[in-house]
Amino acid sequence: MKLLRRQFLHLAAGAATLPAVSRIARARTYPERPVRIIVGFAAGGGADIYARLIGQSLSERLGQSFIIENRPGAGSNVATEAVVGAPADGYTLLMAGVPNAINATLYDKLNFNFIRDIVPVAGVSISANVLEVNPSVPVKTVPEFVAYAKANPGKLNFASSGTGASQHLSGELFKLLTGVNMVHVPYRGEALALPDLLSGQVQVLFGNMSSSLEHVRSGRLRALAVTTAARSEALPDVPTVGDFVPGYEASTWNGVGAPKNTPSEIIDKLNREVNAALADPRVKARFADLGGMALAGSPAEFGRFIADETQKWAKVIRAANIKAE
Repeated sequence: MKLLRRQFLHLAAGAATLPAVSRIARARTYPERPVRIIVGFAAGGGADIYARLIGQSLSERLGQSFIIENRPGAGSNVATEAVVGAPADGYTLLMAGVPNAINATLYDKLNFNFIRDIVPVAGVSISANVLEVNPSVPVKTVPEFVAYAKANPGKLNFASSGTGASQHLSGELFKLLTGVNMVHVPYRGEALALPDLLSGQVQVLFGNMSSSLEHVRSGRLRALAVTTAARSEALPDVPTVGDFVPGYEASTWNGVGAPKNTPSEIIDKLNREVNAALADPRVKARFADLGGMALAGSPAEFGRFIADETQKWAKVIRAANIKAE
């Protein structure tokens, strides 16, 4: 943990080889041409939506286009590798997220080291997953759910958007802390899992907030709890899993990263502008519609957050013996 934090703090400092005067001058005029934000998932997903929101705001604030480029593949590894190999000049950025923290342990061999090769710029969003069940499951609270699962070991199927996805690990963490026995059913994306949950072919999903809200509010799915440490403003009457399962916390988050050795003056400028965008009432309102909250802070704070997430999910992956497919 301390090593991870030290590495991120060092990267967040953005030590650069350019003379100080040259770096400062370049930061003052940055950006002088369009900036790419690489997203490791297809258009329309949560990471893509948040990237487009923050990219639009940065374009307005800085007078240059921030172009979203989707490079899906290998749970965001394709996009991350592209950014790692890009020039460290601030013109190629990564929309990082919880998959990066997970993949650091999930994959045995990667062509990069996320902790070493990507410098944290700014957090963007954080949101809960929702522990939700098909209404045919005769429970209305987390304690009732745990009791029912223990009375019916192996009979509840919990879906996810794929092995190693945040929904999967949210469920595995729940299993580890409660001792329940549920069968994991991976899908190729949450959009494929939801119809089976709605029809009752699977019974449980730790669903993304943005895709769950409509079904929960309509009563087609029953929300038992949210996975974050605090209640969600989008579902204020729904408790947290941690209210009943001590030590439980899981969240979906996104933030901006850059290739290592990107000048610290550019990192700091981007951080200020992202934080200013997150304070914009229009952006905050759109985040609320999606069930998310701003993840504002300094590069160092974002680095510590990522280090903690990487360490936490490493423990879950090893304890549950999860392997990338």
